[in-house]
Amino acid sequence: MAILILILAHWYASLFFQSFFHHRYAAHQLCTMSKNWEKVFHVCCFITQGSSYISAGAYAMMHRMHHANTDTEEDPHSPSHHDGFFATMLATRNTYNDIYRGKIIVEEKYCKDLPEWKAFDKFAHSWITRVAWMAVYVALYIWLATAWWQFLFLPFTIAICTVQGGAINWWAHVFGYENYKMPNTSKNIIPVDIIFWGEGYHNNHHKHPSSPSNAVKWFEWDPAYGVMRVMHFLGIIKLKRFKAKYVETRSRVRKLRRARVQEFTGSRVAEEV
Repeated sequence: MAILILILAHWYASLFFQSFFHHRYAAHQLCTMSKNWEKVFHVCCFITQGSSYISAGAYAMMHRMHHANTDTEEDPHSPSHHDGFFATMLATRNTYNDIYRGKIIVEEKYCKDLPEWKAFDKFAHSWITRVAWMAVYVALYIWLATAWWQFLFLPFTIAICTVQGGAINWWAHVFGYENYKMPNTSKNIIPVDIIFWGEGYHNNHHKHPSSPSNAVKWFEWDPAYGVMRVMHFLGIIKLKRFKAKYVETRSRVRKLRRARVQEFTGSRVAEEV
């Protein structure tokens, strides 16, 4: 039971900071924050991501490339060009590493206004730091595990960020449902996203990448957006906009209003006749 609690806590903590700081803040700039808070969130990402820590700046460049080139050969992580989950996951990781190390020349348009803390990223990315985190994880498993088979989850813990990125980037382009017809394979993974902090609404996100909330339908729930609203009201961040009133919703409202006006006008005409 203790190992299960550790795995769940690690999953939700590391994925939240990847969703909020790397994805919504660094890649899409859906909110603003002070440089001091940037450093706080760098440290939070390091603590929760551990041996699989990723640079917010390098991630943001890769993700912007994904949006600009979805499902094309220039897409850094499209299942359309990689055979299966593990191939997509490894391709994503390799592309990220090449971007971080400067082996891939990224166009200037993908490199604007990125959160930077180069000294910290260098420390967090070093092999010594990663090995130290692995030692911490091994020690935790030795302390908490009650059966040998629980150690089978250790590789998952060590590579948790890579697994999370692979799960979303592969699954959300292979299986799920669509709210919008898009010129790509993006899909929403599950109707109520209690697993991926709202990142599972990938089809919605590709349609409205500038919205801080990925939820659209009444039954969809984006918990990361809820946390962002709390941080906004606490003054930690400043949301650039609140949940978008989508074009689809506005269109429905306008049609309903027109129908009511026509119905009312028609009834008045009938009364006068």
